[in-house]
Amino acid sequence: MKTLAFAATLAAALAAGPALAQNPPAVTFDVGGKFDRSFNQAAYDGAEKFKKETGVQYAEFEVRNAAEREQSIRNLARRGASVVVAVGFNNRSAVETVAKEFPNVKFTLIDSVVDLPNVQSVVFREHEASFLVGMLAGLATKSGKVGFVGGMDIPLIRKFYKGYEEGAKFARPSVEVFMNMTGTTPAAFNDPTRGAELARGQFDRGADVVYAAAGATGLGVYQAAKDAKRLAIGVDSNQNHLHPGTMLSSMIKRVDVAVYNAMIQARQGTWKAGVSVLGLKEEGVGWALDEHNRALVTADMEKKVSEAREAIIAGRIQVTDVTAQR
Repeated sequence: MKTLAFAATLAAALAAGPALAQNPPAVTFDVGGKFDRSFNQAAYDGAEKFKKETGVQYAEFEVRNAAEREQSIRNLARRGASVVVAVGFNNRSAVETVAKEFPNVKFTLIDSVVDLPNVQSVVFREHEASFLVGMLAGLATKSGKVGFVGGMDIPLIRKFYKGYEEGAKFARPSVEVFMNMTGTTPAAFNDPTRGAELARGQFDRGADVVYAAAGATGLGVYQAAKDAKRLAIGVDSNQNHLHPGTMLSSMIKRVDVAVYNAMIQARQGTWKAGVSVLGLKEEGVGWALDEHNRALVTADMEKKVSEAREAIIAGRIQVTDVTAQR
């Protein structure tokens, strides 16, 4: 059905004539789906922004299992997408394989790197913004104990954890940081029940703030925090609105910007292959402060985190990137 949907989208674009001189873009979402209210939804928001601004429909595919990755990307490339945006590091191998098969098709890979002349790779300095929400946790905790629930146990997620731990200890050197990973397969990003269990375990040990870097699994963490009257920190999208009053903040990762830019650049003819790295300086990552968490973040907390942000950008504070080559 999704293949037919793309064919219809492509046919409509071509029939539109000169106003749409090129084929529509395409995006393939990772496990968890475009409405995970986290990583994938940020990508969806970027694609929707492109559609709203240009009036151009995009093709999409929601991966349900690993076997669909390569097939979906190949189908989108074969049908002539102006750019195929693959969301998530799990797509690295598939993009590398298919990009070699279709050297004249543009591919944008989010969250990993493929070094090919027709691939644009977009990665983020998640550790920098994780440091800032770690500071918030360290400043907000009353027990002196905070937690972290990760999704799949891989270097990328440990990058979130390390930044969070360093930020918490920067704010409060004596703080104790608990850490649990949900699993070792991509399914770890789509298990809210397990996320809730892990969060409750950390609350039982005394944690009163827990940061989830786990995609849809984090939804269980946030619910557990609400139920226990503790605090949680969201990830990727601004999730403060999910449970106002118990969401201390959210670590923002501008996947929406990466997807939008890839699509608009392909349309305008400015798309370029290579690697883009987005951190605090580039406003590719950050933290969320809005009406939903304003009462939880004091002026002093905001001031300290803002000063740390500027110090990281200036290089006065060095946050460890556990994925950096040594």
